[in-house]
Amino acid sequence: MGMQGDFYQLLKEQGYTLGSSGQAGTGHALTNATTILAFKYRDGVLVAGDRRATAGNMVMYDRTDKVLEIDRHSVMAIAGVPATAYEMVRILEHSFKYYRRTQLQELSFDGKLRAVSKLLKENVPAALAGTGAVVPVFAGYDMDQGSAKIYFYDILGAEFEGVEYAVSGSGSPTIRGILHYLNTWGEQPLNALPQEQAMVQALRLLASAAEFDSATGGVNREASLYPVIKLITGAGVQTVLDATLKPLYESQVVRYV
Repeated sequence: MGMQGDFYQLLKEQGYTLGSSGQAGTGHALTNATTILAFKYRDGVLVAGDRRATAGNMVMYDRTDKVLEIDRHSVMAIAGVPATAYEMVRILEHSFKYYRRTQLQELSFDGKLRAVSKLLKENVPAALAGTGAVVPVFAGYDMDQGSAKIYFYDILGAEFEGVEYAVSGSGSPTIRGILHYLNTWGEQPLNALPQEQAMVQALRLLASAAEFDSATGGVNREASLYPVIKLITGAGVQTVLDATLKPLYESQVVRYV
């Protein structure tokens, strides 16, 4: 907690003012229990997330959608407090739609990034109070540049580009190392993977995260519960159906777990 106190002091010195309800350093942990990931594959970007929602060590729900489509070419994967994250996604969805209808054109990809950053910055008091921290991964297809892009954020709204991949959540340390290994020494870099192989890698990564992180849910075949996987290409966002994931999981994941 000593380092945490220094962090809050630094914020004050930089001019951040905490709200009345946002008393920093009260001992509340900033929770982000989940695993979300995004990486570039041959045709675009794959974004995936497990489906477990927890409160402390209690499993609250196992059908949570943590990869949310904002518009036709962008999604936000959420790690953190669901209520705050869902509200952010709703605001972004309406903001992008309002811009499109009033300006008769899509908001630029850079404009979308700024919108996410602004929301996170406005949420700083709640995040520091331990009631509303969100650390998302934003991915989309930049139509102006004709390329897929991935960005991740901290709770203060700073954005960082994931050149090849990005992860967030309590299970992310495990799969960040695996992604680095695969991308550096695998048979081929991640951005060369065909679509089916990319989906298999995503299933294996989330299975690995669930093996080492109790806050990350695995696959429940009896209940037909599989991770949420979305693919983003120039054609738009595509949600991968469970009917597609099931045979891939059974043939190329289960036998190796």
